[in-house]
Amino acid sequence: MKLLSVNLGRPRAVPYTDQRDGVTGIDKRPVDGPVRVAAPGPKGVGGSGLAGDAVCELRHHGGDDQAVYAVAREDLDEWERTLGRPLANGSFGENLTTEGIDVSGALIGERWAVGPELVLEVTSGRIPCRTFQGHLGEKSWVKRFTERGAPGAYFRVIRPGGIRAGDAVRIVHRPDHEVTVALQFRAATTERTLLPRLLAAGAALHPEALATARTYVEKYGAQSTA
Repeated sequence: MKLLSVNLGRPRAVPYTDQRDGVTGIDKRPVDGPVRVAAPGPKGVGGSGLAGDAVCELRHHGGDDQAVYAVAREDLDEWERTLGRPLANGSFGENLTTEGIDVSGALIGERWAVGPELVLEVTSGRIPCRTFQGHLGEKSWVKRFTERGAPGAYFRVIRPGGIRAGDAVRIVHRPDHEVTVALQFRAATTERTLLPRLLAAGAALHPEALATARTYVEKYGAQSTA
């Protein structure tokens, strides 16, 4: 299991974002040198956890619980076959493109050691947006991405450190529950009755996702589907 690439984005003006200034950092490209990763600060204030990476829409992106976004190269390859077009590392706006890891199958609260120092913790899946659809230029992309149900994972930084392409990725902690990124994504998008199951992940879950699950249980009770 390893990093195929570390990807950074620069602010770029586009016609398909709701960001007030009309710019986005979703167009991320692989970089050669080492990149420092650290907690960026709370959502709305902090952006990306990667030095030199732009997050322009701070209302919905970035912050400590979405400091790093990872996508499996295997998922990009599957989309290449579906779309009939090449997808370079970073095409989904991911910071880390991995090899040999089922990213969407990772457990909420699972911890990864990346390179010699960095430790990350899984918090949630990525919810697709209008900017993502515009960036890919694919019709009905939000719907198609959601139906596939392999969103990649957001992470918070547990221990900062430098990383670069080729670094090994090791899973150093697996929590004692069955809440995967894919399950959390389904609960947040197409299968709301799964929301009570997310509570098993506790405080490791992204705070907004945890609050949504708690609100659902308060309103409807703890009944859920498999």
